[in-house]
Amino acid sequence: MSRVQNKYKNEVKSKLQEKFNYNNPMLIPSLKKIVISMGIAEASKDKNAVQDCLKEMAQLSGQKPILTTAKKAIANFKLREGQANGVKVTLRRKRMFDFFDRFCNVVSPRIRDFRGFPLKGDGRGCYSIGIQEQIIFPEINLDAVKRTQGMNITFVTSAKTDQECVELLTQLGFPFKTE
Repeated sequence: MSRVQNKYKNEVKSKLQEKFNYNNPMLIPSLKKIVISMGIAEASKDKNAVQDCLKEMAQLSGQKPILTTAKKAIANFKLREGQANGVKVTLRRKRMFDFFDRFCNVVSPRIRDFRGFPLKGDGRGCYSIGIQEQIIFPEINLDAVKRTQGMNITFVTSAKTDQECVELLTQLGFPFKTE
């Protein structure tokens, strides 16, 4: 069992139960999955760039990513139907908790001018952030990076409100801004 998962079971569940007074233990919010996605619209013209994005995503997530394709052709964006336009990975269970631990304790402090992430969620109990460059992850070899690539990371929880989601992530050790 990973360190964050152990912390959730032994400490965080009881603190959330105490703070929000849930009458059923199944209502206590938990981290369900982490989705990491990377748009590669510019890189889709170059097959090597797509392979580089796939390789980098596999290195930082620990599992094979899937290539997302366009469902419809859009002429203004020079997008054809079936053309690759993104890469994504969904992490669950042990890999999810391991990634969360690495992201909070190793990766976040490596972000330039990092002061914490904002407290605003999506309104439905999930939390999404955008990262400008993939080189903050220690797994990625800086010599092999040909172009910097941003990504979105979504923390999907079973919380019903943003307040519950932020409290859950704070208790797990997520670096939010202190006001």
